[in-house]
Amino acid sequence: MRSPAFLLLLACCALPAQARTVYRCVRDGTVSLATAPEPGSQCFAKELDDNAAKLPNLWGELGIVRGTLYQREQDGRIVYSTRNLPGSTPVLAFTVATPPGSPAHAGLGKVGAPRMDAYPREFRTAAKKAGVDEAWLRAIAHAESYFDANAVSNKGARGVMQLMPDVIAQYRVKDAFSADESIGAGARHLKALETLYEGDWRLASAAYNAGVGAVAQYGGVPPYAETQEYVAKVAALYARYRKAMGLKPLPAQMQAAQ
Repeated sequence: MRSPAFLLLLACCALPAQARTVYRCVRDGTVSLATAPEPGSQCFAKELDDNAAKLPNLWGELGIVRGTLYQREQDGRIVYSTRNLPGSTPVLAFTVATPPGSPAHAGLGKVGAPRMDAYPREFRTAAKKAGVDEAWLRAIAHAESYFDANAVSNKGARGVMQLMPDVIAQYRVKDAFSADESIGAGARHLKALETLYEGDWRLASAAYNAGVGAVAQYGGVPPYAETQEYVAKVAALYARYRKAMGLKPLPAQMQAAQ
């Protein structure tokens, strides 16, 4: 029978192991693995199969995980965890590869009636200055934040246009929560993406959501559920904003039959 510490190490590294219970514990948006429920965390037990050729991924989609295995005394016995709790001492460091996490989020807004009352001067000015369709710019803002200047996503995007830190730096945005600055930078970023994808607003929208790298990696709209939902949402909103603004409908884009 292998020790709990050895088992947990194997679980961390996704290698074959003897059966035993491992707990996946979540706290404040962080994940750890442990041989006993951690105080202050929400933990779920997972019984590992003796005969399994390979242990399941208990971490989730976190990309490369680098951590430390700790031991401490809990309820009169020695337990092991990858979280540094009070009284813990390090045992060893580990690295494990898990599926990459999606860099995208589906957006905070939902498909609904156009909101032409939200920042009309800012959208009109930014769209004209950047040379993008105002209806598209509004659709992106609607999908991203529902025009909430103080919105912050779980991916770290901020403001009306949900600008990521790299975009904030690229366009030298001083205050990401300023509607005027956010809409202006968002319009310029969309124009750059529209130019990159030769006017294909669907690919530009996907890149706005998931990044240029993801679009290049998959040769089109990435298969992330969040991005697929996002692009469909933007398409629906784009059509509604064009109609609300008295513009002609966009020509239908050819798609493969399912």
